[in-house]
Amino acid sequence: MTRLELTITALSPLAPGRQKPGGSVSEVENYISGSVLRGAIAYQILQLSGQQSANLAEDGGNFQSLFLGENPAIFGNAYPAVTKIDNKSLVVNQQIKVLPATAVSSKTNPGFISSRSGHGVFDTLIDAFCATAYNQPYDPSDPKAIAEGTNPQVETYSSFYSQVDGKYYSNNASSRFLTRVGINRRRATAEEEILYSVQVLNESFLKNTKTDEWDNFVFRGFVVVPDETLAEELQRFIERNPYNFRIGGSASRGLGKVKIEVSKGQAPAKSVKSRIEEFNQVLHTRWNLWSVFGQPQHDLLTGRTYFTLDLQSDAILTENWQRTTVVSAEMLKNFAKVDSSLEMHVAYSSYEYRSGWNSAWGLMKDVELVTNKGSVYLFSTTEPEKWYAALENLERKGIGDRTCEGFGQVEICNEFHQVFREEAK
Repeated sequence: MTRLELTITALSPLAPGRQKPGGSVSEVENYISGSVLRGAIAYQILQLSGQQSANLAEDGGNFQSLFLGENPAIFGNAYPAVTKIDNKSLVVNQQIKVLPATAVSSKTNPGFISSRSGHGVFDTLIDAFCATAYNQPYDPSDPKAIAEGTNPQVETYSSFYSQVDGKYYSNNASSRFLTRVGINRRRATAEEEILYSVQVLNESFLKNTKTDEWDNFVFRGFVVVPDETLAEELQRFIERNPYNFRIGGSASRGLGKVKIEVSKGQAPAKSVKSRIEEFNQVLHTRWNLWSVFGQPQHDLLTGRTYFTLDLQSDAILTENWQRTTVVSAEMLKNFAKVDSSLEMHVAYSSYEYRSGWNSAWGLMKDVELVTNKGSVYLFSTTEPEKWYAALENLERKGIGDRTCEGFGQVEICNEFHQVFREEAK
């Protein structure tokens, strides 16, 4: 499988909307979903190739292999690559990730320490797991607020983030409303009582308030193509037509113009095996610190290897023909195609409903129950060697339904689980 990295530069306001089921208001996403990206590239391929058949599967060729085959290309979400460093907003080249749902920050001064106004962010997964095993209450608090004598309460902190020179920074995309008026087609003048607003992602941001310098917003995503030859053809197509793509809705009104750049993806800095081993070393160290409270109810570490499954995008999960928000041990065995010992210990997840518009069919998409990105699941096994390769494959392919649209992207043992309260970032 070949991974292509995509850099998407906004040249006009973007309207990648999310339709609320049962509502008439379409809110804008703060990122470009894999579904939107997939549709934009597919549409452009059809436009330039002249293929306009209603049944695309009959056209055959590379288009079918790329979008309609048994193993179609996987289009991941494109997350914002703009962050604020030392009072200057800039585009970072590092990988953009989703903070786990176990990350918390100060209720009154949330945010990474690098933001200057934030009291720091830390993770609670390992400490909460140890506290439960030692039969102790666990109520995390903000150490900086305690030192200042202010409100020490913390709450879940969700954000896209990137790591630059060992420091963590939040990544975001700003939005605004564009007000439009309807036009009377016969008189070519403004129509009475037709005034509407469209929420859009901004195409530019202020880099430096002192110099009044602006730059374009950038989003980073990826495409995983099963066949290397097909990946090269897709890469050449994007390189030949970088300015021809339109992202999101209202393209006929001048919205959605982008520039897409593509490059070959690099192998992860750390393998799944090394990340799991590092996670377990930290878990054992933390477990020993909790031993000051006595002996645990059960020895949960001896002979077992732990790992986390962190959702980097929303997931559509099904178990026994019913929608669920929890990845059980049996589900993970089926996803990974591994018949081995596995136990799930902790699940942190939430859900919401998603719908959308299928431009190819001209119809609304089904309303789906999705598990929110950032959800965390803690598993353990007595046979870790059987899982390393399978988990690496899951990171490439994803879990659940509609993975080709970016749903179900996962990471094994996100490094932020090793950031504890006393060293909040």
